[in-house]
Amino acid sequence: MTRFALLGGFLGAGKTTLIGQIARRYHAAGKTVGIVTNDQAADLVDTQNLRAQGFSVGEVAGACFCCSFDDLVSTADRLAESAPDLLLAEPVGSCTDLVATVILPLQQLLGEKFELAPFGVLLKPSHGERILGESSARSGFSPQAEYIFRKQLEEADYLMIGRADALDETRIEQLRGRLATIAPDVPVVAVSPKTGEGVDSVIGYIESPMEAGRRLLQIDYDTYAEGEAELGWVNLSATLQATDGIDLDAAARGLVGEIGGKVIDHGDGAIAHLKASVSGDGVQAVANMVDNSGQVDVGLAADRRASGVLEVVVNARVSIDPSVLETFCETAVRALAERNQLSVVSLSARSLRPGRPTPTHRVTA
Repeated sequence: MTRFALLGGFLGAGKTTLIGQIARRYHAAGKTVGIVTNDQAADLVDTQNLRAQGFSVGEVAGACFCCSFDDLVSTADRLAESAPDLLLAEPVGSCTDLVATVILPLQQLLGEKFELAPFGVLLKPSHGERILGESSARSGFSPQAEYIFRKQLEEADYLMIGRADALDETRIEQLRGRLATIAPDVPVVAVSPKTGEGVDSVIGYIESPMEAGRRLLQIDYDTYAEGEAELGWVNLSATLQATDGIDLDAAARGLVGEIGGKVIDHGDGAIAHLKASVSGDGVQAVANMVDNSGQVDVGLAADRRASGVLEVVVNARVSIDPSVLETFCETAVRALAERNQLSVVSLSARSLRPGRPTPTHRVTA
């Protein structure tokens, strides 16, 4: 049977980069992989990013996996037609209660088709240090959003401390201790989605006989809904026309930097995740910002210039009024076009606050 692995974690943790690392290692071993991405709206940078790397990707858009369970099943079925060795599914980063609403329903309804792997949750170290630490300093998110973050950790079969390449052993051990207070007796592995460090250990858990979905949550859906609704959600797509060549990496980096700068200057919005993709001539650049530090990373480099038709996609997840965030995103795209003498052929955006989670199924015992 096809192995089915759900990899969770809060917005900005690095789940997509980790999934790309895992998929590449499976391909290198002569195995096949399908990937399912998930978002509250269409036009997802992650989907384009993974497809640009040559992977078979299906997207479930419009709601989280738990609320679009039938779409998840149909997408997984379509990918499973080629009998891949592994299906990797990345849920929306603001979702939790996935054991009760996704993993166990999949086991009960499709146990003859898919073999469920243990559920792994990826931790962004700075989130863990701020939210799980003893300091009274605010994390930038409300107590309701922090509640979602904690619940994600509580239901994991195994936990991953991300960005291991940037951590020394002291910080890793401190994070292990903090995780032990949230999820006692849950194994923890340090991993770097960027460099690949620790990815073999993650694959070991994916392929292990450990039972999936062992930790059902007791969860307050009112608090959960309030935490999700805190985030402004914008998905923007635009088509630009370039007469002269434009550096795709610089365009993606500049776009993210400008939107992030507007959010930071606004003063009361915590960036959960901000991503931009700029594609042209068959290549793609992806840049992202995952907090209010202002740091922009190029997660997928094109290393070239492109002209002609350029496709731009922006995904922004910020604790700010979504209409304000949409204005920031649209203004930044038009400024990019003006700076580089590009014509705006089309531009559309959707902004929202996630609605109350209404799972299709929920297993309680």
